[in-house]
Amino acid sequence: MKKKSDKEKDLEALKKDFEKAQNIFVTSFEKLTVQQDFELRKTVRDAGGKYRVVKNNLAEKASEGTPAEDLMSKLVGMTSMAYTSKDPVALAKALTAYAKANPSFTFKAGLVEGRAIDVKSILELAALPGREQILAKVLFLIQASAQRLVTTLGGVGRNLAVVVDQAVKENKFSQ
Repeated sequence: MKKKSDKEKDLEALKKDFEKAQNIFVTSFEKLTVQQDFELRKTVRDAGGKYRVVKNNLAEKASEGTPAEDLMSKLVGMTSMAYTSKDPVALAKALTAYAKANPSFTFKAGLVEGRAIDVKSILELAALPGREQILAKVLFLIQASAQRLVTTLGGVGRNLAVVVDQAVKENKFSQ
């Protein structure tokens, strides 16, 4: 059994995690083997997140005064959470892929950018393109517009040169 001082340290550490994390996915992990748990933790780490098994009452106490308070107040059963302050889409994709491979791992709810979301919204979030893909599309669109502008501006000068060349060839500038 843990000492009271150890429990208080756990409470403070979890409270700091709730304050830092903007994106939290609350999950259930019943019947996972040690190997499956190891793979899950590795998957979460690779996605830029952290994974933690929590006691429901500890999570409820630690979340008081944070955006996760409503999310953590109604927990039942075995609970774990994956959280990050970075890209929520990458973590949602990683967890969803893991859940497909391991049906005993399920979602309970989530918190993305301070807003509580349900399981359906987590799956929709996982279907979005990743941050890098979105940035690549935006850069392509910016570059395409600039390229079109340069082509158009270059076309005016080129067309003028063609007209002047034709006029010279046809001797239209004779005095």
